[in-house]
Amino acid sequence: MMIGPVVNLLEVPPSELRFRTSSGRVSLDLVATIGERWRRRFERLRGPEDLDRWCSTVGLPAAAAATPGDLQDVRTLRAAIEALAVAAMEGRAYPEPAVTTVNDQAVRPDLAPWLTDEGSELRPGSHDRVRSTVARDAVDLFGGPFARKVRECSADDCALVYVDTTRGGTRRWCSMQACGNRTKVARHRGGPRTGREDGR
Repeated sequence: MMIGPVVNLLEVPPSELRFRTSSGRVSLDLVATIGERWRRRFERLRGPEDLDRWCSTVGLPAAAAATPGDLQDVRTLRAAIEALAVAAMEGRAYPEPAVTTVNDQAVRPDLAPWLTDEGSELRPGSHDRVRSTVARDAVDLFGGPFARKVRECSADDCALVYVDTTRGGTRRWCSMQACGNRTKVARHRGGPRTGREDGR
């Protein structure tokens, strides 16, 4: 599987810029900010304000608005996590540059848990801490048994990467309600199949 550049200037409908959060891990949700990974690879994090919106969507509270430097840094981390995910799915050794990038971020302080009257939450912190939190999630994922359960959606028009936590390891789609349902409807109507034959 080739990893190409991410294009920031493509004209896409606003609906395609929405963030996907069905991967099961925040580090893979960051990878999902690349739209159409299998084809055009367009950018969903187009500006610092989009990074702020993503942080809010996935529950990583930043204490200040993102800067262009924060945006570049999170894109660098995202590329490393995508490289680890592809290597995990292909059963290859992790590329050293990706490992180094993730480790360099993970070693920094992350967002601290904060006890409240209603339970716990993450205390707002700098974007450095946000990236560390995502990187530590990647370390936990790719350094543990769930690395073998990283999958890519089987639909031809989707490439979202997720963790298959089903008991039998039979999950094929990023979302049964979205890609899974569309595939089953197409098969029922006798239309073209939308699932990839190799399960990815």
